[in-house]
Amino acid sequence: MIKKVAILGSTGSIGTQSLQVISEHPELFEVVVLTARNNVELLVKQAIQFKPKHVVISNGEHYDLLKEALYSMDMEIHAGEKMLEEIVQVEEADIVVSALVGFAGLLPTVSAIKAGKDIALANKETLVVAGELITSLLKQYNCSVYPVDSEHSAVFQCLAGESDSTVEKIYLTASGGPFRGMTTEQLKNVTKSQALDHPNWCMGDKVTIDSASLMNKGLEAIEAKWLFHLDPEKIEVIVHPESIVHSIVQFYDGSMKAQMGLPDMRFPIQYALGYPDRIPNHFPRFSFIDYPELHFEKPDIRLFKSLDIAFNAMRQGGNMPCIMNAANEVAVDAFLHDSLSFVRMPELIEETMNEIDFIKHPTLIDYKESDTLARRLALKLI
Repeated sequence: MIKKVAILGSTGSIGTQSLQVISEHPELFEVVVLTARNNVELLVKQAIQFKPKHVVISNGEHYDLLKEALYSMDMEIHAGEKMLEEIVQVEEADIVVSALVGFAGLLPTVSAIKAGKDIALANKETLVVAGELITSLLKQYNCSVYPVDSEHSAVFQCLAGESDSTVEKIYLTASGGPFRGMTTEQLKNVTKSQALDHPNWCMGDKVTIDSASLMNKGLEAIEAKWLFHLDPEKIEVIVHPESIVHSIVQFYDGSMKAQMGLPDMRFPIQYALGYPDRIPNHFPRFSFIDYPELHFEKPDIRLFKSLDIAFNAMRQGGNMPCIMNAANEVAVDAFLHDSLSFVRMPELIEETMNEIDFIKHPTLIDYKESDTLARRLALKLI
């Protein structure tokens, strides 16, 4: 049967690559929902090509433009942030690709789970912010989550046929970003154009900056804790500049499994959409001859403090990862707008975490309030 797909954030990096995967296999997938925030021009092109039943522009200021551009198409046009929570519940959708950036992905994902939809999760912040709540809801509504991040997809594939109880440790690999090997003095003067120049991956601005600071790997560690039911001490980050080994699972008998391939997000996207089947494709293949050497090293947490901050937030639990995430989103946005230096970002995050009240077992309302308070304080500190 054809799997019907709703894509939240279809004009972003993950969204566009998801549509590339889907376009390769029209006999397997059908797009029923497309959403974007501001990129009306691309959203219109996608809607004309894939002919979904529903198209959503979450920034209502663009509604008239979208409506006019698609007036002759047989599809329903919607607008507003709240509509994202409603559209994921449409009966036609079998799986929801959550490719929104940041905290914005939480409420639509919660809504999709409550509607019984499976989730292809690219929005790591959903589990970072509210991992305990999300895992509980997945069990309650009998839904599955399929990781789209390359590292988590790698672990997911390595665990196929294995018991969670046999896992001794997982290794999440990090490229090290564009500033690997720099000194503290050098980092003080880096620019956003340098930070956005990732050596291996093509990603959106926010994720690319997180990768440069290694915060992205910290967020992924928290996501892995919830996805694979792991204690923090069973998660380790290693720098692997070639980005060929995407992650490794070590079992309690000493055996290890690694998932490898070229750094191409279409591979994990396709695996998530097609699960449990593997689907053939014509994407470029990895060759050992092209990579005669692979390198691994420890991350420098004294230099890249955000990684250590994220692990501390994971160990503390409660609403602390939510506070950290909110402060990080503010910090990244400020850096991208030249109002905060690269080395000041982790300091701002820590200062915010130290000031917001800790809640051990937060509710969804607590998460929303913690996010709001953390953003407000971080902006004030800037």
